[in-house]
Amino acid sequence: MENKNKLGNSVKSVLKGNTMIFILVGVMLLFEVLIRISGHGSLFAPANITNIVRQNAYVAILATGMLLCILTGGNIDLSVGSVVALVGALAGVFIVNLGMPVWLAICLCLLMGTLIGAFHGFFIAYIHIPPFITTLAGMLLWRGVATIILDGRPIAPFPEKYLKLFESFIPNPSDATMEKWGELDLFDEWVDKYTLMVTLIITLICILAFVVMEIISRRKKIKNNYTVSSKGSFIAKLVVLSIVILIMGQFLARDRGLPVVLILMGVIIAVYSYFTQNTVPGRYLYAIGGNAKAAKLSGVNTDNVMFFAYTNMGFISAVAALVTIARLNSAQPTAGQNYEMDAIASCFIGGASAYGGTGTVSGAVIGAIFMGVLNNGMSILGVDMNWQRAVKGMVLLGAVIFDVVSKRKKTSK
Repeated sequence: MENKNKLGNSVKSVLKGNTMIFILVGVMLLFEVLIRISGHGSLFAPANITNIVRQNAYVAILATGMLLCILTGGNIDLSVGSVVALVGALAGVFIVNLGMPVWLAICLCLLMGTLIGAFHGFFIAYIHIPPFITTLAGMLLWRGVATIILDGRPIAPFPEKYLKLFESFIPNPSDATMEKWGELDLFDEWVDKYTLMVTLIITLICILAFVVMEIISRRKKIKNNYTVSSKGSFIAKLVVLSIVILIMGQFLARDRGLPVVLILMGVIIAVYSYFTQNTVPGRYLYAIGGNAKAAKLSGVNTDNVMFFAYTNMGFISAVAALVTIARLNSAQPTAGQNYEMDAIASCFIGGASAYGGTGTVSGAVIGAIFMGVLNNGMSILGVDMNWQRAVKGMVLLGAVIFDVVSKRKKTSK
């Protein structure tokens, strides 16, 4: 009887700790069934998995930055879509119109995004204007500036050298090899096998690195007396996520390999996961969201932490802008519309609390993948865009209701 109770508690712990992953898998399977019944192909077609990654990379990138803002007390940044449009417009002017070296233009764009974030952060942290008002003003201001710079017209196309930085794949045979061997019948078969092998090797290395980092992180938390999930839940999480990464890797391997933008996304996720979970400044974000007054009395400079969160959001928005214009191969005044909504929704769906102080980068990324699957699945099924918005709105509302209800239950206990 005691063993049964232990097993039951262990299963409950695993389900509770990985709820969003199981929901995501369930939604993907549901879409797969609906898509196959409707005769529109398959959600799990390798090319479609690649498209989901490429089309939704900006959501995962923005969600990592948005999470830092939300952690500080449920604050959000409404300006990120407009910042994406502005930085994209500047990149178009620098690279296409002025012919500036690509790396110099990228550095200037990242600097501009960071300065815009610092502009918001100054008014939020030191003048104490509410983040909602400050970033709402930024949303209107930067969209207007982007439209003025572009004069209402897109700038295109971007040079191949720039597009390769964000839109190419690994492994990728060189142009010289393609020209020399491209006409041979066996070449395509060799490329497919080479792509499959290299992609799977990289995938296995990523899984190993992920497992090692998670184990090290857990040991540090235990050593510092932090609350951690049960061993069963932790192992289940590692197994489930490793399987998901492996399955995704083999899908990409059967198409064109690993998109470079996925590697960029992986680096950003790894860096911010480590920062939020294993550094003192990262823990300050949680402390402020948990109780800002107590954090301030403990010696945390809450103003500096808020300034950092919004300055960082500007930098992340600039990165998302560079990815977006590469995918579109143009800088457009309408770029970035509703990007802030996708990023905010990803964080809340991924488990971030509407009150701040709770949430993880991995959760935000799972939320971003969930949003991407929703967008892609409904688009394949031919669902009207207005209905798509309605569904996403209901999903976001459901996630926040779940968070609020859970908080009340914990408080009542």
